[in-house]
Amino acid sequence: MAFYSTDIPKIDIRIPPRVKSISVVLPAHNEEENITKAALQALDILYKLPFKEYEVIIIDDGSSDDTALKVEKLKADNEHIRLIKHYRNLGYGGSLKSGLNAASGDLVFFTDADLQFDLNELPEFIEAIREYDIVIGYRLKRTEHLIRKFNAFGWGLLIRLLFGLKFKDIDCAFKLFRREFLSSIHINSIGPFINSEMLIRARDGGYRIKELPVSHYPRRAGKSSGAKPKTIIKAFAELFKLYRQLKQKNCPQEQSRAYSSYQL
Repeated sequence: MAFYSTDIPKIDIRIPPRVKSISVVLPAHNEEENITKAALQALDILYKLPFKEYEVIIIDDGSSDDTALKVEKLKADNEHIRLIKHYRNLGYGGSLKSGLNAASGDLVFFTDADLQFDLNELPEFIEAIREYDIVIGYRLKRTEHLIRKFNAFGWGLLIRLLFGLKFKDIDCAFKLFRREFLSSIHINSIGPFINSEMLIRARDGGYRIKELPVSHYPRRAGKSSGAKPKTIIKAFAELFKLYRQLKQKNCPQEQSRAYSSYQL
């Protein structure tokens, strides 16, 4: 993985018409061992790309370590880095929402700050988004232990059964969006369900979605917090809340009531 350098050559790719800027969003919670390298990797690839403007937005989600301090040091030396601090932990979805809402780019990309993905694969996504509204990654080979793989399979199966969402890897943290999509939807989730909700709303809104394979690497430092009971409970609560909302919305009786109320 390369680091940021003004001597590196540019990448010759075609960006979508009228697209001039890109934002990279990195949610982070207790990632002091990874955040510097993650930020530098982002700056490295963005410098190579033919955008007039770019930014790296790092969300420190109530970390109890020196994540924010390390970002502050990077920020002092590079105008392209922005830091958003949560003074209490809001969870993955809350962190991601803060970053997506703050992003100013015509294209908005997010990935995790744990270095399990390689941003050198981003240019292919930018090429693909010329024809699509959203480009999402799916992990060719998940480098996780068996229990996490089993949980991910069960979660994905439940999403497919309840919502008919048939993507290969719903929760893969390697996604690129057009600004128009993010500006058109309202996301309620503040937990891990946020990935599913975005894709459900995109599909229901008729947005064009492309899937591309990405590499996945083992976590070398830090500790994941995604399997905590509180996090899992929040994910299921948000899932069933959206399921009830969509079911009521599509229920003919509810639609009839809404029409009657409108007539009155």
